[in-house]
Amino acid sequence: MEPRNQTSVSEFLLFALTEDPEQRSLLFLLFLSIYMITVFGNMLIVVPVGSDPHLHTPMYFFLANLSFTDIFFSTTTIPKLLVDLQGEKQSITYTGCLTQVCFLLLFTVLDNFLLAAMAYDRYVAICHPLRYTVIMNPRLCGLLTLLSLFISTGDALLHSLMVLRLSFCTDRKIPYFFCEVIQVLKIACSDTLINTIFIYLAATVLGGIPLFGIIFSYVQIASSIMKMPSTSGKYKAFSTCGSHLSVVFLFYGTAFGAYITAAFTHSSKKTAVIPMMYTMITPMMNPFIYSLRNKDMKGALRKFVRSTTSFQ
Repeated sequence: MEPRNQTSVSEFLLFALTEDPEQRSLLFLLFLSIYMITVFGNMLIVVPVGSDPHLHTPMYFFLANLSFTDIFFSTTTIPKLLVDLQGEKQSITYTGCLTQVCFLLLFTVLDNFLLAAMAYDRYVAICHPLRYTVIMNPRLCGLLTLLSLFISTGDALLHSLMVLRLSFCTDRKIPYFFCEVIQVLKIACSDTLINTIFIYLAATVLGGIPLFGIIFSYVQIASSIMKMPSTSGKYKAFSTCGSHLSVVFLFYGTAFGAYITAAFTHSSKKTAVIPMMYTMITPMMNPFIYSLRNKDMKGALRKFVRSTTSFQ
């Protein structure tokens, strides 16, 4: 008979990045800086998009939602890590762990769908420019965002409820600095077959469909760009996709790289550090990619800064 101890589980132990007090202080400052840059950088996209009428377009509407998602995504993990670096023991309560699992899944899936919606927006803008305003109307943009949020929330709640039914024994060590659903399943002492099947099924469907949509959109975009007669037209069309493509490669590249590397490495420290790439670096870099590569965004930022300083 398998041992069950679910009711007595009060906390899980997280991976300690270092035990050296000096290194912990340096890491605290590093991760605090990353978090502040992430929040401030993404807010510098959200606020100008909301305040500048010239940016009230589908592309920037999805971009603002992506920035909001990145802020919440980082908030799910980094503040808890900062608290742990200041404490004696790296641990998280049972309720806190389930909450992290739920929100991490929610924002990861939501990121997937928002990137796919942005790719579709670029596809319509380049391949069907005369019908762009008709197809990408505010109602469709709002519907795509709400549908993405609904699917992401449903997926996160289902996974969390399925973790809730599991029992845990004496091994409560999670080799990450946060609660990741697959790592939580590994330390459960009850049968996790259904959970594992559901995780990979959901990952295939909810990750594969948006990725396929992005690939399909850019195949069509590339085909349309190649048919353009002028070089300047090709460059202008491609430049409108450059920022989004950079974010797509960063998001999927870091996520796939993290899981592939984790599957082939046996170092506990490497296993713990690798997830930082997609939980910290990607949300931090997104606003830099869009603000540095986009003339409209740079113009809106300058206008916003001037209006703020003149108001003061």
